[in-house]
Amino acid sequence: MNATTMRSPAQPHLTPKPPVTDGEIRDSLRTGLRNRWWPVLPSRFVQTRGKPIGVTRLGEKLVLWRDNRGAVHVQADRCPHRAVPLSRGLNEGDRLRCNYHGVEVGPDGTVLSVPGQPDCRLEGRKAVKTYPSREIAGAVFVWFGDATHEDAPEFVPPPQLAGGEYEAILCYTEWEMFWRYLYDNNMDPMHGTFLHANSHTMYQGDTAAHFITRDTPTGFFFEKEGQRDVNFDWSELVDDNAIYVRLEIPYPPSAGPGGNFAIISFGTPIDENWTGCFFWRVRKVSGWQRDVWRFLYRSRLELRHWHVLEQDREMLQGCRQGLEQFENLYQHDAGLIRLRRHLAKETREQLTVLREAGKV
Repeated sequence: MNATTMRSPAQPHLTPKPPVTDGEIRDSLRTGLRNRWWPVLPSRFVQTRGKPIGVTRLGEKLVLWRDNRGAVHVQADRCPHRAVPLSRGLNEGDRLRCNYHGVEVGPDGTVLSVPGQPDCRLEGRKAVKTYPSREIAGAVFVWFGDATHEDAPEFVPPPQLAGGEYEAILCYTEWEMFWRYLYDNNMDPMHGTFLHANSHTMYQGDTAAHFITRDTPTGFFFEKEGQRDVNFDWSELVDDNAIYVRLEIPYPPSAGPGGNFAIISFGTPIDENWTGCFFWRVRKVSGWQRDVWRFLYRSRLELRHWHVLEQDREMLQGCRQGLEQFENLYQHDAGLIRLRRHLAKETREQLTVLREAGKV
């Protein structure tokens, strides 16, 4: 065969992957943003050698349990034998035992024993998904990675939750609403001037304001121009392997030591209609001032703060995904608009990687 008749090897025909659609992004965000650390439950709910706790987070069924050394484990709430919830089983201190047929599962998801059939092929297999988890400031955080990000990166918590100069008190509740609306609410400082006008701290400041945004390495500030330390004047969105909002509210000296009152807020999706709301109330205190702050908070301030949260809950109760089609937004809403665009961008990139890897 001469050079004129030789043919090059056939090249595979690669069909371009279709672009991710807006509808796919909305569907993915129904139960939260993947490849992030999310708080799933206050630590106090999970007792050493106590009953396994079954919860739903980001639409996934989880079981949380604490072993006889006090370490927390988070796994798929599904027995590998008949798929019934492991949370209905027993905590044996170093393993979970399913109540249905006695199958025993270790902290890493390995099946340790099948009493009904010794030497069963299940024994020795890692048959239960185990989630990376850690405890921070009184809450259990879990890594929810997609099929291309199962290994968890390091999560450096905000300094306000790392102890040291700060005292953080966790308040947890569950609200019936689409999870992102908690973030929208916190990225909307102007609602404090109206909805919380009768609050002991948020009655001051102008009822009209102009807002500006200021970029940070991990997100952005959304703040009132020309007004600081008067009311709920700014919010900061942080997305650094976990997504949360930080804000501050100025406090009078009668509220005790520590300067401004800070809130670190996470809204963890339970499913598409319910949200686990984590609010850490923080002040910069140390030594004896830490004890004074905790006493004043528990005795004088906590009920007032729950009253403010109840006002938010009443506004957002029952709100489902999709209200955006009826909105008419204006300049005060630039913070939540930017938040929504960020979530859509991150989701589009994740879905594109999954599609190219053949995982969806």
